[in-house]
Amino acid sequence: MELMCHCSSFLLPPENPNTTCSLSLKYALVVLNQSLPRFAPLLWDHAQVRVCADGGANRVYDEMPLFFPHQQPSHVRTRYKPDVIKGDMDSIRTEVLDFYAKLGTKIIDESHDQDTTDLHKCVAYIRDLTPNIDGAEIGNTPSPPLSLMQWQLCILVAGALGGRFDHEIGNINVLCRFSNTRIILLSDDCLIHLLPKNHCHKIFVQSSVEGPHCGVIPIGMPSGSSTTTGLKWDLNDAAMSFGGLISTSNIVKGEIVTVQSDSDLLWTISIKKL
Repeated sequence: MELMCHCSSFLLPPENPNTTCSLSLKYALVVLNQSLPRFAPLLWDHAQVRVCADGGANRVYDEMPLFFPHQQPSHVRTRYKPDVIKGDMDSIRTEVLDFYAKLGTKIIDESHDQDTTDLHKCVAYIRDLTPNIDGAEIGNTPSPPLSLMQWQLCILVAGALGGRFDHEIGNINVLCRFSNTRIILLSDDCLIHLLPKNHCHKIFVQSSVEGPHCGVIPIGMPSGSSTTTGLKWDLNDAAMSFGGLISTSNIVKGEIVTVQSDSDLLWTISIKKL
């Protein structure tokens, strides 16, 4: 099986990268309409593209200044200007839309599309930008194969968990809809991402900022065979399904976890409050 590595180095300052994980990714950030996690400015600094999903722009406008109480709110809002606001535009306030439009933010009204969520729309938009995500002109720089670009891209989603349960399930469904793209759902308390089937997954745990509580959960289809190492309660060729065994409230023992399964799984791990 092909090895796939995972690392939450986006939870560490960009100037202090993790030396144990050599994974090199291009980050994009999507902000949804839930309270910003306390590390939102850190995610912003890691990202090369920042997209607000509709009312997520209200969150950036209202809450980013709260992280910098000794600075003028207007200065913070100007500094944390999204590149794009995209969605059906039923949640964003008029004054917020006008403020960012005047600063040059690209506004994309997708109100005609009611069959996909705002997160789905934003992920599709970012994927289309992938050949140009580092700012290079597409025509001037040879592009790697699309599958390689998708694995080099990592989309961080702030405000993806909490709030209405149907919204959470819709966000998890986006992980499955875009299973060949790295997407990480984040809240103040935890993160979730997909472990695609038929890969050997190697997870580098950033123990200073995440863990020890974790879970490995089947999604979509039952798992006929799942095996892990590095957990307090490892799976050994275990079958998992809803209505049967699922691995929740597990504990990471060290700084490397491996997971292998014949079905897609969700990996979740707690984020520490430092």
